[in-house]
Amino acid sequence: MLNLATLNPPQRSAVETTEGPVLILAGAGTGKTRVITFRIAHLIEKRVPPGNILAVTFTNKAAREMQERVSKMIGRGEKTADGEKPQRPTLCTFHSLCVRILRLHIDKLGFKRNFVIYSETEQLGAIKKILSHISNKGEKVDPGAVLGLLSRFKNGGERARAFDNPNVAALAEHVHSRYQTALHACNAVDFDDLILLTLKLFTEHPDALEACRAKYKYVMVDEYQDTNAAQFKLIHLLTSQHTNLCVVGDDDQSIYGWRGAEIANLLELEKYFPKVKIIKLEQNYRSTTTILAAANAVIKNNARRRGKNLWSQKGAGAKITLHTFETDEEEARTVAEQINFNTLAHRIPWHDQAILFRTNQQSRVLETALRQAGIRYHLIGGQSYFDRREIKDFLAYLKMFVNPNDDISLLRIANVPARGLSDVTMERLLGASHERNCSVFTAMKHTDVQASFTTKTREAVQAFIEFIERQRALLQTGENISLQNWAERFVEEIEYVADLRRSEKNPDVADGRVQNLKELISTLSATTANPVQHLETFLDDLTLDADREEEKEETADAVTLITMHSCKGLEFPHVYIVGMEDGLLPHSRSKVEGTMDEERRLFYVGITRAMNTLTLSHCGGRKKYGQVLPCHPSPFLRELPEELVEKADEKSKTPVTVDAGKNLFAAMRMAAS
Repeated sequence: MLNLATLNPPQRSAVETTEGPVLILAGAGTGKTRVITFRIAHLIEKRVPPGNILAVTFTNKAAREMQERVSKMIGRGEKTADGEKPQRPTLCTFHSLCVRILRLHIDKLGFKRNFVIYSETEQLGAIKKILSHISNKGEKVDPGAVLGLLSRFKNGGERARAFDNPNVAALAEHVHSRYQTALHACNAVDFDDLILLTLKLFTEHPDALEACRAKYKYVMVDEYQDTNAAQFKLIHLLTSQHTNLCVVGDDDQSIYGWRGAEIANLLELEKYFPKVKIIKLEQNYRSTTTILAAANAVIKNNARRRGKNLWSQKGAGAKITLHTFETDEEEARTVAEQINFNTLAHRIPWHDQAILFRTNQQSRVLETALRQAGIRYHLIGGQSYFDRREIKDFLAYLKMFVNPNDDISLLRIANVPARGLSDVTMERLLGASHERNCSVFTAMKHTDVQASFTTKTREAVQAFIEFIERQRALLQTGENISLQNWAERFVEEIEYVADLRRSEKNPDVADGRVQNLKELISTLSATTANPVQHLETFLDDLTLDADREEEKEETADAVTLITMHSCKGLEFPHVYIVGMEDGLLPHSRSKVEGTMDEERRLFYVGITRAMNTLTLSHCGGRKKYGQVLPCHPSPFLRELPEELVEKADEKSKTPVTVDAGKNLFAAMRMAAS
């Protein structure tokens, strides 16, 4: 028997309102997942067959968590008299729901039910095959760029044209029908097809739609503010007749507009379900009243939203701390010092502390500061700066110039960008190096090894050798050369940046990769009398840092480094939001694209991750491409009520009481013992 008395009144109302359309406005930290699982269990307790219940969410992790919670509440169920497994509610992602539906009905669209879902590798294979038949001889077309554009055509239609080379766009359009025909011939679909084919099925075959409506009589959708147009249409088709639709979401946490999420799906629900009942969950179980008051004050500046006011019984807690730094390096260093101080003086473990930032590019200086301070961290929502492809490629080139016999580095960059040294060629060269007991680069220089290749491959090998030796000579004979200028020139010569852009589906991701590369180049010496030695030291420092990271045991005790887009749904006792500057948050693009409201929601999401303390910081200057560029505080900081914020420089002037000082030293002695 479910104990609904453990729920607060609005939560209980949300659980018990089972018939007709319901919108549960679940503010941050208000127990949304608990309400969804209680609601499913309550429906089953009311004798609704579990097989008639559908709950859809966005990630497999969320679906699994929901499944586990529901199972604990209702048990695993007994087998039926004829030995059949008991019915279970369907708790899954949008894509897995569409797979289930297509497995039953895809034959109506001319596919067999045992269709396969192509991986990205298989998709690229299909694209390459098509391009080999239609490309002009000598014309180089990147299959990855074409595939990326096809994906955007399917998800964003004509909008995809605005971002790409018109020649590639025209080619992608030409390839599209052939690609779909090729997939159909193999009885295959790709990931993007799953929702689109389900919509096609429902539109062209009403009997399939009726069968699904009959099965899914009670439908719930989590994170409804993140649905796109196709997902909305799918849910509307399933529920428009019985109207037993319960959507759970928070328009104040709608931060994925850039990938197609439409906040209007939540804001305009009454247009499609006029009798919708709206229930607000506003009691927050996560944060102090100070943190919530700040969040409420910021988000109320968004005009187009459903009003709600988060409150808590946790008490006021500490004021929000605001730091102003001269540079981003000082910011990163001070945050690292503060984390270590909290650990020593207040016994706060690393895993209770998180650093939030707006863009992936900000992680480099933060990771460097944490490494230097000996603080273990893990990066969520982005690859470690030092593990990114463009960084590894560039470092592999540097290692080759310092030591051409470094086989691992050579094999990484021999054909990056493509220069006619295929995998088959490199395999043969590796074999030749084993036979001669020498490095691959040495084997490349053997005339008999070169003679074993075709003229075209031999020329590619010789051109590579010439390039490596020319760069080595520049370094060895150069006096007082600028390594920055030298690196920029060789990167330009091999057309690495153009190759990087071609290989990335998303133009914004490509821009980020290019910026990462430029940032690393800017850390090289502007002038040095001994370039080779300088490079060796530079590479040693990076390698030793990486080795120290690998030596650390896997443990939960690590500071979380996380992008603001990735932190939704998470919570941390102590949160640092860095880079509160105009151009970062809000992002410079937001003024052009008219997405200031979404940037404010992103700040709101960041604030509401904090449980006990929140520290904000901004810089007067931020290093970009080796130069410190001036920065201005984020306009969002002006939206925080003054009485909730304490400036760090003023806080440091307040004398510490004798008792507080004694307690601090006692804690530090205990930590050191």
